[in-house]
Amino acid sequence: MGRAYQNRKESMAKTAAAKTKVYSRYGREIYMCAKNGGVDPSANLSLRGLIDKAKKDQVPSHVIEKAIDKAKGGAGEDFQPALYEGIGPGGCMVLISALTDNGNRTFGDIRGIFSKCKAKLGSQGSVSHMFDHRAMFVFAGDDEEAALEALMMADVDVSDIDCEDGMITVLVPPTDYFKAKTALTEMNPEIDFEVEEITYLPQTEHPVSGDDIAQFERFAGLLNDLEDVAHIYHNGVFEG
Repeated sequence: MGRAYQNRKESMAKTAAAKTKVYSRYGREIYMCAKNGGVDPSANLSLRGLIDKAKKDQVPSHVIEKAIDKAKGGAGEDFQPALYEGIGPGGCMVLISALTDNGNRTFGDIRGIFSKCKAKLGSQGSVSHMFDHRAMFVFAGDDEEAALEALMMADVDVSDIDCEDGMITVLVPPTDYFKAKTALTEMNPEIDFEVEEITYLPQTEHPVSGDDIAQFERFAGLLNDLEDVAHIYHNGVFEG
């Protein structure tokens, strides 16, 4: 029982740490969004979308309110978005988005992890051109024609739309995020988005197998442990 209890205790500690990381990331993003675009969600559509997403990810309301209150004060940290890229374990392409108040520190931390995991940190543009920057919406439905018509009527530049297994996936440029979300919501006020995010989608896939899988998991885990890291994107497909 002692060992089982210890395993459960360690598992709970990891879960708590993961939640803390999610809360911290949303706190930073909400703070910067409110600071740059205004603290009123009805006037700052980016902030409203971010708050909706945070609530869906079960971020407590006090975390959201604290970030907005901090932005109201005007002072505080000045976080800047940053994108790092390179080749990860197993040869797959990797993009890492971060929100940092000290670019030198973040670059040093990420470079250290690349070196430790025998990966190669690249220069700006070295692999990012192999990813499509898109706003993605995924929701239940089977009438992609109706969705496409609603988007076209709203003058949304649709990059791709697909229906598979009762789920519709819509891809649009990041600048059309709110226009697309509004059009889809007006089409169906009861719509429930499984996914609504701005992401980087790889144009190709790269197989990762054998020992490289464990090495990549270690690599991703170390990056996720960095407070400044927000998201990790890659084109790896794990086999075996």
